[in-house]
Amino acid sequence: MSPAARLRALLAEPRCHAVPCCFDGLSARLLAEAGHRLSFMSGFAVSATRLGQPDTGLISMAEMADSVRNICAAAPSLALIADGDTGFGNAVNAQRAVATYARAGAAAIMIEDQVSPKKCGHTRGKAVIARDEAVARVRAAVEAAASHDILVMARTDARGTHGMDEALARMDAFAAAGADILFLEAPRDAAEMRRFVESAGGRPCMANLVHGGLTPVLPHAELERIGFRLAIYPLALLSAAVSAMRQAIAALAPGATTPLPATPSFPELQSIVGFPDYWATEERFKSTTP
Repeated sequence: MSPAARLRALLAEPRCHAVPCCFDGLSARLLAEAGHRLSFMSGFAVSATRLGQPDTGLISMAEMADSVRNICAAAPSLALIADGDTGFGNAVNAQRAVATYARAGAAAIMIEDQVSPKKCGHTRGKAVIARDEAVARVRAAVEAAASHDILVMARTDARGTHGMDEALARMDAFAAAGADILFLEAPRDAAEMRRFVESAGGRPCMANLVHGGLTPVLPHAELERIGFRLAIYPLALLSAAVSAMRQAIAALAPGATTPLPATPSFPELQSIVGFPDYWATEERFKSTTP
C-alpha cells in the first residue's frame, strides 16, 4: 500500500490515534521501532533542530522537503503527515509543495491559511489571508494531490484572529474544496473542540496538543469521545531531547558532580541506527577475490 493508502486506512478506523511528532530520521525510526504506524512532521521541531531558529517561516520548502525525505527513508513503515506551512507562497506554490512532498514519501501535507511568513499556531503575531484566497490555496492543493497520491490536511488559524465562527466557516469551505483532514488550530476549551468536530460532519479532524499552549491537553479517552481521529503531540519528543541534552551538558561541565543521565549502551545505540543491518548487507556483497 502507498503511504496515502495506509493513512486512509488508519483514518477509517473508529478511534483516535495518539501521534507523537517526529522531526528527523532518528526520531522517526524510534517511533517505528515502538510500533507507531503514523507520525506528523512538526515544522516547529524541524526549524528548531535544523536551524536552531523559531517556527516563523524562516525555513525553506527545500529544507522541509529534505526532512520529509529523510524521515520517510529512515522509517518507511510510518504514514507521515508533513507540515507544508502556507504552501510556501500562492496557490501555484502550494501545488508544487504538494508534488514535492508526495515525491519525498509523505502520506499527507498540511496547508494552512496564515499569511507568509507564518507563525507557530500557539504564539503571538499570527495573521490569516482572506477566506476566498485561503479556499483557493486548499483547492489548488487538492487538485495537485489528485495526481500524486497524497492527502491534504487543511488548517485554519482564524480562531485566534477572527473568532470561532469564522474558523468554522473556513473549515466548512475547506471541506467543500476537498480537504481530506481538517485542523482548527488553537481552540480554547473542550466546548470549542467539540463544536469543531460536530461541525465537520464526520470528516477526520485533528487535535494539536501543545503542553503549555492555548488548547487544553485533554485525556485521550475524552478526545476519542469528542470524535477526533488524530491527536498530535508536536513537541513531546523535541522537549524530551532538549531536557536530556541539557542534563548531559551539565554533567560534562568542568567540576560537575552530577552523573550523566541514563543512556543507551553503545551496542544498543549501534542497533538503533542500523549498524547490524549495514554489516549484514556489507558481508553479503563482500568481495572474495584476493
